[in-house]
Amino acid sequence: MNAVKLIPTSLTLLVLVFHLSVPADTGEEVRQAEQKWVKAVTAKDRSALEKILAEDLVYTHSTGLVENRTQYLTALSSGQQKYTSIDYSDTVVRSYGSTAVVTTEVRMTGTTKGEPFDSRLRMIHVWFKNGSGWTLVAHQTTRLP
Repeated sequence: MNAVKLIPTSLTLLVLVFHLSVPADTGEEVRQAEQKWVKAVTAKDRSALEKILAEDLVYTHSTGLVENRTQYLTALSSGQQKYTSIDYSDTVVRSYGSTAVVTTEVRMTGTTKGEPFDSRLRMIHVWFKNGSGWTLVAHQTTRLP
């Protein structure tokens, strides 16, 4: 067998070995990161959120409003956005090395600019693991009928 034929096989084997080397507890770590986010956001704990949210966060609400990290933290701190409860169901965590994608159905209650909401949503969170742990880099929700 010549070297050219070995390259695709070697690359496939390398990818498989890398994929299998991802720690099995990654899903549990990400689920714990999700719980920390829920706890911090419902408590309006800015210092905890500053550790959880990536500097380049893209936070897309079900209304279509897109906020960066600073805008989102300001909305929470000022009371413009307040979450009373966030409950998950049908949660799936997919890990890709140092990145994880969470898809779930959520029921969120709270207020936006003083107006109450009680929403059923599909939510996607993208997490990235760096030296300080899992950080949320993207959030997007879509309203369910």
